[in-house]
Amino acid sequence: MRAFIFPGQGSQAVGMGKALADASVVAREVFQEVDEALGQHLFRLMTEGPESDLTLTENAQPAIMANAIATLRVLEKEGGIRLADKADYVAGHSLGEYTALCAAEALDLATTARLLKRRGQAMQAAVPVGEGAMAALLGADVDKARALAQIAAEGEVCTVANDNDPSQVVISGHRGAIERAIALVKDHGIKRGVLLPVSAPFHCELMQPAADAMAEALAGADLRAPLVPVYANVTASAVADPDAIRRLLVEQVTGTVRWRESVAAMFAAGVHDYVEFGGKVVGPMVRRIAPDATAASIVTMDDIEALVKDL
Repeated sequence: MRAFIFPGQGSQAVGMGKALADASVVAREVFQEVDEALGQHLFRLMTEGPESDLTLTENAQPAIMANAIATLRVLEKEGGIRLADKADYVAGHSLGEYTALCAAEALDLATTARLLKRRGQAMQAAVPVGEGAMAALLGADVDKARALAQIAAEGEVCTVANDNDPSQVVISGHRGAIERAIALVKDHGIKRGVLLPVSAPFHCELMQPAADAMAEALAGADLRAPLVPVYANVTASAVADPDAIRRLLVEQVTGTVRWRESVAAMFAAGVHDYVEFGGKVVGPMVRRIAPDATAASIVTMDDIEALVKDL
């Protein structure tokens, strides 16, 4: 069995999508459709920068999605591959869950772009700049991370945001609590704590205003049953019912991204082959979670042509 998987924030880079657009009219059409849906020159920002603008959450989220969907569409339209024939499940890391739903035709491309733009704006606005922070805990499993977060909180918010793989967990919350946690890592048998260059504390209860905004946005969005089930971040289980998907996307804003558990659950269900589109982030995580799995990261035209032969 096979899953198509999609990266989250942090996989953006100036120049993304340019080579693909140069080589494929299909890719250019995706980027143009996203630009029109958002009423901005997002693709120009993706290819030319500046990096400071591309890194803004409201730009990074739709940009990462557009790049991944362009890669998938080239595979589908030029390679003659249908997702429904070659994938048993889809999954994505944080914003990548929206990409996964777009890939599985639960959301159309324009709607996905607008939802991610709104999500980025709402997440940025939820907490004043400087009040929140996130840190990656290297050499930490989720139990060590939870114990550290609980002690560092001291009445503030400090919680596990992303359970990425057996050796990396991300915590999120008030800046003071996150800084206390970093100072205490060695006491908890954790190798290192690294403050992340993010503009807001994602996936914690401080994001509740953003969750409320997304509940409103998703209520008005046309969301259909996906071609194949999606593994939801907040439950680490497969879901295909549109109302359930809508609810889980709202919960995801404040909830933990249970990526390690999602991959482990897929592997236990018989999914041993994983294909990441538009990045080289979640594929390597898969190999750390399930060493017996195969995971390919598809970014270039050469990658796509090789995948067509393998599929």
